[in-house]
Amino acid sequence: MKRLYIFSFAVFGALMMFGQQNFIEINGKTNINSFKCVNDISNDSNSINFSKAQLPELEIKVNGFDCKNRVMTNDFKKTLSEKQYPTMYVKFLNFSKTSNNQYLANVEVKIMNKTQKYQINFSNQNGRLNGKRNVKFSDFQITPPKKMGGVVVVKDELSLQFCLDAKI
Repeated sequence: MKRLYIFSFAVFGALMMFGQQNFIEINGKTNINSFKCVNDISNDSNSINFSKAQLPELEIKVNGFDCKNRVMTNDFKKTLSEKQYPTMYVKFLNFSKTSNNQYLANVEVKIMNKTQKYQINFSNQNGRLNGKRNVKFSDFQITPPKKMGGVVVVKDELSLQFCLDAKI
């Protein structure tokens, strides 16, 4: 049992040290199962600065999404029209502290030249901002895909999650 704890601690430490600094995760469901597609958000300094007068705008490459299944990843990128719209954007319009380690942001999300505004609650945990917001394919006039002649149907609702290494 002690070895299991040591191994778990070592793996967790390695993930924290070498894992993705900033990422966005999109979680969805079909009528059969669920899926998760993750995209590393890279920037020059690895830390996203919220303390400057100019709030960040995240540029997210659609080809950077990985759903841990080649077919699903390709289908996801096709649904987002990667070839025609290779980049998504998340622009922070305002960002304010609401309580101890809690923040509220108004963001503008642009996918396939369609823009929507959302409020997202974030929590600050050791310099990492974590936020989550439910969105829909239909918010961006995207029809959720169907596969195998309509046997597999993707649900309209998605969960958009952020994990950002932030300077606040």
